[in-house]
This record gives sequence, structure tokens and C-alpha cells, in this order.
Amino acid sequence: MSASAIIMMLVAMTILWGGLAVAIWNINRHPGEEPEVVHRDL
Repeated sequence: MSASAIIMMLVAMTILWGGLAVAIWNINRHPGEEPEVVHRDL
């Protein structure tokens, strides 16, 4: 593999894993409120 291919691979991995980490952090920081009553049509 050439140096440019390795750099592009590292950039892509950083973007993907960083996006996942930010999404998990955001979910934990702002938990959704559970509704009091849930109506389910079966």
C-alpha cells in the first residue's frame, strides 16, 4: 500500500469511529424522556 492510501484509510477510519463516538456521547448526554402512557394498537 502506498502512503497516500494509508493516510486516506486512517482519515476514513477516524471519521467513521469518531462519528460513532460522538453519536453515543450525544445519546448519553441527552436521554429521551419516556412517555407516561403508551397506547398500542394490536
